[in-house]
Amino acid sequence: MKVEATKCMHCGACVGTCPENAIFLYEVALTFNDDCTKCGTCVKTCPVGAISMDDD
Repeated sequence: MKVEATKCMHCGACVGTCPENAIFLYEVALTFNDDCTKCGTCVKTCPVGAISMDDD
């Protein structure tokens, strides 16, 4: 997953909707752990479009 840091508002919407609990919101960063299945739920949930699928 890819996060555009300049768009992310740190609202936490993606964290609450991740079915794998793979997203962690820190003061300066949004990170995904290895449990991420790239289901796309966070992409759909982000109100500002800060999260996208990476090319991997």
